[in-house]
Amino acid sequence: MLSLIWNYNRRTMSRATKSGFAAEAQKKIKDKYNPALATEILEWINQVSGQHVSTDGEMEAFMGTLKDGTVLCNLANALKPGTVPKINQGQMPFKLMENINFFLLFVDKDAGIPKTESFMTTDLWDGQDPNSVLICLSALARRADKFGKPSLGPKEAHGEKKHWTEEQLRAGDGIIGLQAGSNKGATQAGMNIGNTRHIVD
Repeated sequence: MLSLIWNYNRRTMSRATKSGFAAEAQKKIKDKYNPALATEILEWINQVSGQHVSTDGEMEAFMGTLKDGTVLCNLANALKPGTVPKINQGQMPFKLMENINFFLLFVDKDAGIPKTESFMTTDLWDGQDPNSVLICLSALARRADKFGKPSLGPKEAHGEKKHWTEEQLRAGDGIIGLQAGSNKGATQAGMNIGNTRHIVD
């Protein structure tokens, strides 16, 4: 266990400040971040889970509020009780990152949020991509009615399942599709296949 902590600390201490293209890419990612939406999401978290976390939507405050994963685990348990049976407390980084992983499992398995709208543990823990954290929580807030909780934002459309009778299904059997050879009355009239080529000098 001590070696895991040492390896993690060594990796985080040796991480260099981004420069050049990496710095530009990081700036573009952070420029997409929306503090007003972050405030709405934090207010929604408080409403749904009964927590009293700060609703400051500024990037540093938002990430700091969620970083240890306890708020996210409490949210998951509020939406689906018993999702995270034991929320890790304390200062051990790998234990707190485990909290984030518990939440991400809930997001994937229970909420059905696609990978494109989710985030990775390092996006939150290391502050790599605050916007992806915000996108994931927004997607979860839209689906909250699935768990009987108030949702936030536009409701997602659920496709209607069609039910066809046997008669309706058989009705198409007598129609010949165009790809089966019908040419709708077109003929080859006017085509000069095999005609000699006239070359003018």
